[in-house]
Amino acid sequence: MSDPILTIRNATKRYADVRALDDVQLDVEDGEFLTLLGPSGSGKTTLLSAIAGFAPLTEGRINLRGRDISSEPPEHRDFGMVFQGYALFPTMSVRDNIAFPLKVRKRPKSEIATRVAECLALVQMEEFADRMPTQLSGGQQQRIALARALSFEPQVLLLDEPLSALDKKLRADLQWELKSLHDRLGVTFIYVTHDQDEALSMSDRVVILRDGRIQQEGRPENLYNKPRTRFVADFLGKSNFMTLPVKDQNRDAATCTIGTAEFPVALPEAKRPEDTLELALRPERIRLAEPGQEMLAATVRQVSYLGERCQVLVDQETLGTLMVSQPTWKTGVTPRAGLPVSIGWDRDACVVLDPDTRSA
Repeated sequence: MSDPILTIRNATKRYADVRALDDVQLDVEDGEFLTLLGPSGSGKTTLLSAIAGFAPLTEGRINLRGRDISSEPPEHRDFGMVFQGYALFPTMSVRDNIAFPLKVRKRPKSEIATRVAECLALVQMEEFADRMPTQLSGGQQQRIALARALSFEPQVLLLDEPLSALDKKLRADLQWELKSLHDRLGVTFIYVTHDQDEALSMSDRVVILRDGRIQQEGRPENLYNKPRTRFVADFLGKSNFMTLPVKDQNRDAATCTIGTAEFPVALPEAKRPEDTLELALRPERIRLAEPGQEMLAATVRQVSYLGERCQVLVDQETLGTLMVSQPTWKTGVTPRAGLPVSIGWDRDACVVLDPDTRSA
């Protein structure tokens, strides 16, 4: 593996007594699509601002290809930046907006004209070159903001919740376009969002932050399938949580009990449970069946129809209320409030969680 393009060490940012960043350690690989994900106040935007140079670190350092840039102003870091509100110049045409970073860098006129044309083609906005930003839709403005940020061929592109102001369908369409653009260009993207679906669908790697600290990082599928703590399991997707007594265990599994029922739980390597295990169980991993066909009896409390799927709340005597997610096409049980059902899951469906004393 090549050396990372960015290395962040002991990054701390204080505002009075508040630590917006708390000893963050992170490597960013050259050419990857890295997403910083977390709730409001988690530190994701502060970390992006520190990388950009807008929020100098209180402690720690940031290196770009081995060069310490911690004290350099934003204009010397030469990173592209795409903001939530687009930040286009309203009195400049689309063409002049894209040309602006090149003019500031005193590039030759012929180079500017060529590069502007390339960037317009890159975002498929050639026919809008002479329009003003106010004559564009939100999605079109976002494409121009991207083109402007890429015009001077930055080593790193920083994106601060760039799709959050768009409607759901347009946001989904632009997610595909952004990912495709990244794949074609090979530029390092560092993307900030609070939207879990965005993070899962676009990223090579996701970094989940909470209270200024990294909670877990990894490929989207690994984070979703193997969350380490209740916070991560609850923030990235939906989960049901159970704290259950352990009856016995062997090398790679434990037997947990729910009332009089017993079921095996696959244990992570070197995991030695105490008297209980805290488990996360994704709603889509629970099977819903006719009474007596699965492990536990339950009753449907509520059904929410979502098109291709429906979410079902079921009440179970020992576990309380659980959420089940199932396809709406050709299912064995059509749930309705008050319907007696049974629920079950596979041996490897539950994820064993580490203690997380701050989880709600």
